[in-house]
Amino acid sequence: MRGAILVTGGTGQVGTSLRAVAGDRFELVMPSRAEMDLSDPASVAAFLATRDDWAAVVSSGAYTGVDKAESDVVAAWSANAIGPAALAVATKARGIPIVHISTDYVFDGSKAGFYLESDPVAPLGVYGASKEGGEQAVRSANPAHVVLRTAWVVSPFGANFVKTMLRLGAERPELRVVADQYGCPTSALDIAATVVAILDRLLAGEGAHGTYQFVNAGEASWHDLAEAVIARSASHGAPQPPVTPITTADFPTPARRPANSRLSTAKLAADYGITPRDWREAVNEIVDTLMAEKKAA
Repeated sequence: MRGAILVTGGTGQVGTSLRAVAGDRFELVMPSRAEMDLSDPASVAAFLATRDDWAAVVSSGAYTGVDKAESDVVAAWSANAIGPAALAVATKARGIPIVHISTDYVFDGSKAGFYLESDPVAPLGVYGASKEGGEQAVRSANPAHVVLRTAWVVSPFGANFVKTMLRLGAERPELRVVADQYGCPTSALDIAATVVAILDRLLAGEGAHGTYQFVNAGEASWHDLAEAVIARSASHGAPQPPVTPITTADFPTPARRPANSRLSTAKLAADYGITPRDWREAVNEIVDTLMAEKKAA
């Protein structure tokens, strides 16, 4: 053990995956909202004051309701910007690093290729703006930081696109899925493994600081991802309804989504030696897990 790691968002996809991946490598402390409210800096400071052996903080807790954030601005900014700011200030005071999970939504999706960490940010809505505010807060408050952007997070845990497609595939004769938004489907378990690898380096005093991106390799539209999920589930005997491509305009939402959410991971590979596996392999593994759980139930 090398001291305790405070993890916010412990019940989310990344937090749950960290618990599964980290094993006994770290003591993970995952407070509930009742124990530590991210939207209240005093609550954050009070919880961190409960012990003096913190080794690092993983800031994965967030307000993730992209559409709801458009009308819930204060709550989104409190959780996504003020909370990380309070964590960054507290970690700087203790001389420990912070790993902060961020999002592709800091970009507007207008770039033709894969986004680099150095590309200008231009969020389209409240969620992306509040997450970008969190990034800025972490960078400015604690130099010993790693901001890790990711995208299109899926896993066997919580609510996500893969689980939604499996449910709808069993209920509907046809699925209609957006085909003109592109990104990199990414396993929360792979994100967690990346965070563990980063923590190992940071706690050894060897890891680089700065902004990085991690997604699974390759690219897909939401339609591509849905087809892959349905095809894999069909191999387990599930129904295989047709997946019909539609446009973003056919599926209006309160918040605008980036048309391009593809993120480059070259910087992470260069500084940390982390090379992601293909998204299809990761998604197939998730579907296999979920179908096995369904069968066992």
